[in-house]
Amino acid sequence: MEFVEVVRRRRMVRNYDPDRPVPPEVVDRLLEHATRAPSAGFSQGWGFLVLEAAEDRDRFWAATTPDTGGRDSWLAGMRRAPLIIVPHANQSAYLDRYAEPDKGWTDRSTERWPVPYWHIDTGFAALLMLLTAVDEGLGACFFGIPPQQWDGYRAAFGVPGEYEPVGAVTIGYRADDQRSPSLRRGRRPVDEVVRRGRWT
Repeated sequence: MEFVEVVRRRRMVRNYDPDRPVPPEVVDRLLEHATRAPSAGFSQGWGFLVLEAAEDRDRFWAATTPDTGGRDSWLAGMRRAPLIIVPHANQSAYLDRYAEPDKGWTDRSTERWPVPYWHIDTGFAALLMLLTAVDEGLGACFFGIPPQQWDGYRAAFGVPGEYEPVGAVTIGYRADDQRSPSLRRGRRPVDEVVRRGRWT
């Protein structure tokens, strides 16, 4: 598939065929492509938890789904995904890397960082997984894990404290689903969001 077509077709898919697992070689490609994401100082401070077994996926949904109601139809389709990958950011990897001699910082202070690149870089990795899924003929959806659920999630899967889940990605073969009502807002045109030379 041409890259322009991959980008055009990318959208968040919220319903999957539960009887079609993602082939192992495709799972490997998703992860390999994720590790090709850029990272500040080549810190590569990410970690990916791959959940393919039904019992692991069930444990994920039990640990991460708040009991707030009103999302049952959305979750029903998402729970059918045969693959969940949780990308994590490791701030310590960046602070350690930038305290190395070639970077010139002598401490691990976060005050020099204009933005948390550990989150940004892990988001880049997640986007590469989303694009790879489209290229492989799959659907995928990136969504957040509520922070009040993190302790339960970490306990359920033994995730070390320095790894922060930036979200999760469900992946699988698409089934019929309803498009998000948010799409009614329409895509903002390029000339509305781009400034050239100066803002005003």
